[in-house]
Amino acid sequence: MEQIAKGEGRFYIAGDGKDLAEITYRTEESTGNLVIDHTYVSEDLRGQGAGEKLVRAVVDLAREEKVKIVPECPYAAHQFEKHAEYRDLLK
Repeated sequence: MEQIAKGEGRFYIAGDGKDLAEITYRTEESTGNLVIDHTYVSEDLRGQGAGEKLVRAVVDLAREEKVKIVPECPYAAHQFEKHAEYRDLLK
């Protein structure tokens, strides 16, 4: 699998000159918390854990910045239900 890269308000996996997977987030101005609003994984990467790795990248960022996460995206919300070790970051 390709390497995860960080962009403005997103983490992504690119290959062949296009994005193969992406997770986008924004920072709440009042709290600094990260709001995950979208996750996309192309057919090329489905079933390979790309989405989970992208959620983990945002989790790691939130831990570094000492902020919480609001998982508005259904996929991200599912990952927070699935991974008990993320729940301390839930807002």
